[in-house]
Parts: sequence; C-alpha cells; structure tokens
Amino acid sequence: MESFKKLTSFLDELNSRKIHFSLEYNRSGYVMVCIAVPGERWEVEFESSGNVEVEIFKDGGSNHGLEGEESIERLFRAFSN
Repeated sequence: MESFKKLTSFLDELNSRKIHFSLEYNRSGYVMVCIAVPGERWEVEFESSGNVEVEIFKDGGSNHGLEGEESIERLFRAFSN
C-alpha cells in the first residue's frame, strides 16, 4: 500500500505544479508516469514493491540512464510553474 501512496502523492504534486503527465502500464508490477517538459521527457516507474526508477531523455537523443527517486526534486525545481 505504501507504493500506491507514493505514486498518488507524486501525481498530486505534478498536478499542483501544473506539470503535464500521462500514465502507462507496460509491464507487470510497474506503473510508468510519462512527463513532458521543455527539452526533456521523463519516465518515472513505480514498482509495486515501492521502488522508483527515473529515466530522463533530452532533446537530441541523449539519455542520462537510470536514476533514483532523489532526481524527482530536480524535476520540480526546474519545471514548476
């Protein structure tokens, strides 16, 4: 249940900061939050066990690789309205 609370808290924060997102369910046990911000696309996956994985894609094809949950604060700092 903690993982669901983590997911819904994240979605509430995105809404309050007016950051556009969509949800996808591509593999068992994971919900992906796809976020489009200027010059970047973020994929934040919430695993049913509570683990969170973040992948960031920049314009031009560069990819930062997998990051941890701590990178989410960077998203909020850089792209909040």
